[in-house]
Amino acid sequence: MTKSEAEKRVKKLRQEIEKYRRAYHIEDRSLISDAALDSLKKELFDLENQYPEFITPGSPTQRVGGKPLKEFKKVFHEKPMLSFNDAFSEGDMKDWLERVENYLGRKIKNDFYCELKIDGLAIELVYENGVLVQASTRGDGKVGEDITQNVKTIDAIPLKITGTDKYPLPERLVVRGEIFLSTKEFERINKEQEEKGKKSFANPRNVAAGSVRQLDSAITASRNLDSFEYDVVSGVDFKKHHEEHEALSQWGFKTNKNNRLIHSMKEVFGFRDYWNKENVRSKIDYEIDGIVVILNDNSVFEEAGVVGKAPRGAIAYKFSPKEATTIVRDVKFQVGRTGILTPVAVMEPVTVGGVTITHATLHNMDQIEKLGLKIGDTVVVSRAGDVIPQITQVLTGFRGGDEKKINMPKKCPIDGAEIVKEGAFYKCSNPNCGARHKENLKHFISRGGFNIEGMGPKIIEKFMDEGLISDAADIFEIERGDIASLPGFGEKSADNIVSEISNKKEVPAERLIYSFGIKHIGEETARLLAENLPKKLKITPLEIFNFFASVTAEKLREIPDIGPKVAEAIIDWFKNEKNKKLCEDLTDVGVRGTIFREIGLIKKLKGKTFVFTGTMNKMSREEAKDKVRALGGDSSESVSKKTDYVVAGENPGSKKEKAEKLGVEVISEKEFLNLIS
Repeated sequence: MTKSEAEKRVKKLRQEIEKYRRAYHIEDRSLISDAALDSLKKELFDLENQYPEFITPGSPTQRVGGKPLKEFKKVFHEKPMLSFNDAFSEGDMKDWLERVENYLGRKIKNDFYCELKIDGLAIELVYENGVLVQASTRGDGKVGEDITQNVKTIDAIPLKITGTDKYPLPERLVVRGEIFLSTKEFERINKEQEEKGKKSFANPRNVAAGSVRQLDSAITASRNLDSFEYDVVSGVDFKKHHEEHEALSQWGFKTNKNNRLIHSMKEVFGFRDYWNKENVRSKIDYEIDGIVVILNDNSVFEEAGVVGKAPRGAIAYKFSPKEATTIVRDVKFQVGRTGILTPVAVMEPVTVGGVTITHATLHNMDQIEKLGLKIGDTVVVSRAGDVIPQITQVLTGFRGGDEKKINMPKKCPIDGAEIVKEGAFYKCSNPNCGARHKENLKHFISRGGFNIEGMGPKIIEKFMDEGLISDAADIFEIERGDIASLPGFGEKSADNIVSEISNKKEVPAERLIYSFGIKHIGEETARLLAENLPKKLKITPLEIFNFFASVTAEKLREIPDIGPKVAEAIIDWFKNEKNKKLCEDLTDVGVRGTIFREIGLIKKLKGKTFVFTGTMNKMSREEAKDKVRALGGDSSESVSKKTDYVVAGENPGSKKEKAEKLGVEVISEKEFLNLIS
């Protein structure tokens, strides 16, 4: 997004956010879900962070985290009241712990204190000789508002506390906690509002925040606010965070009994997943939006320090938002294994239901018409449970006139055959189209091609039917969330597949040529073709296409083992405009072929023949063969007197025995790696 585009988007976001805010708070109409509105606000916040020159005093982002109100006395916190960074998935949590350990330079004991993250208002309380002398809000983190008189009306917050033998009181004690409104009390207050003919409040947090900022403390008292305390800032030094909760409870503070000391990340996941269930959360009388995970060892927590405005040693592990907003950048028509065309929205990456997605199936043209969707629209994407992400709403107020209508293609994007309509669906008229397309994709990822492990025939079919892939280039644009959101796939399997795809963007040029599926072209012929490419370290698929598109049949026949039929098949493939488009798309997604032969010092294995046997740990046999060929050598499947080396991995077969009988040198995987390094 250019700077001018960002400026237009910022203005549009402010305009639409204000429209939704006014409808909700003034007109008592909900035009969009809270989650979707939060998503728009987050987009605005991120753009204003990227372009601070666009920030204006009237921006919706300036309503949050503002300066203390003039009516209240300022309070300077002796330690900043920090906020937490967010995590939404197990992967995010593992990344967080890894960042902490990398910062500290060592592994740490996995003791975590997990607290329910209450949707309330953070406060700081100061006690002198056991008596409450000051209460303040977070404010901007450094300076808050003095709300002592209002807080004294909250029964859950003690005006006087008493020490115990185990935890004696210091002269001055500073603690922090959360003020909130119970669900029942929120319902009671709104019922009163309705009886008085007044507007209902939006949520419990807003009521709690507004109540403690009342100049008349009698209004605060009428709201029956509640509070949990969870942190000792100064006065007593504790070795462990869980000891703070124990001391707070003994001193007379109300603490949350659902918080837990946990000893592994796996238990953290279980704790969060337990409270993520609607039927579990319904049993408590306050709203939570996740859990807070804190390193229980206070010395390690302090050593970890602060990053930005958040402690590095703690994180908010949020429950998954069920809705978010994003922009539809394109609509592709994918051909499934039965030949049915499925429209699929290609979107700006967005996190919904705990996973980041870039695709959403639109099922058929009827749904597109019902939604009124156009390319370039800002949309609401929903996902609940294991349901595949869906576009549920088009926010037409964001339109600027550049949006494009979506039309069903008249010709099949795969083979150019006529498109026919069957009920609500459109289908390629060629009955073999889907099956042949599936076979082409299977060939592309086969061992001789890109060798993408974990993407077998069934997964290819699944990805085709769900609209994730229409051609080979689409494989390299699949996001982890696109896979994890499909039934039968989890985050781990999605991670494995996406990681494998990413690692295979670069392959030897001969395997790239083989993956094209050119008629009569096997692995050996592909290698011969690759040897005739321009001598450079890396080559794009489009460069390969352009090179062979300019080669004559006579020139091709000069290459050993290429006869008239093979030359004709090569010429035909590289004349096809659809094949050129595929090579362009593969180039755009970062696919490259590697060419090492006869460049500089890369002749060190020239004339040497290798045979591999057994299981290798550092690389697969195919990768090892590629390395040998790249360094000028050759690999063979059988051992003979002409073999120079047999590389024996774990559990080698009969090839090792034959090598020993013939006097061929047998080396280990480690020796092989030293040889090629």
